[in-house]
Amino acid sequence: MSIVVNLDVMLAKRKMKSKDLAAKIGITVSNLSLLKTGKARGIRFNTLEAICRELNCQPGDILEYRSDDEVHEND
Repeated sequence: MSIVVNLDVMLAKRKMKSKDLAAKIGITVSNLSLLKTGKARGIRFNTLEAICRELNCQPGDILEYRSDDEVHEND
């Protein structure tokens, strides 16, 4: 089981840079980078809410579940 973070896709769709989003939602660029690369161990709901507000999207646009089979097919 794996949760895939598609934050980079949403940033590209909105033509926004990571540093700009980080500044708008009040987190560090390095913490946003951890989230973007899927290396973060968790996300606070208020952070997710702020990201969705700034990118005008839904949590499902950013977070995606993929089964183990799907994850290994994409490797």
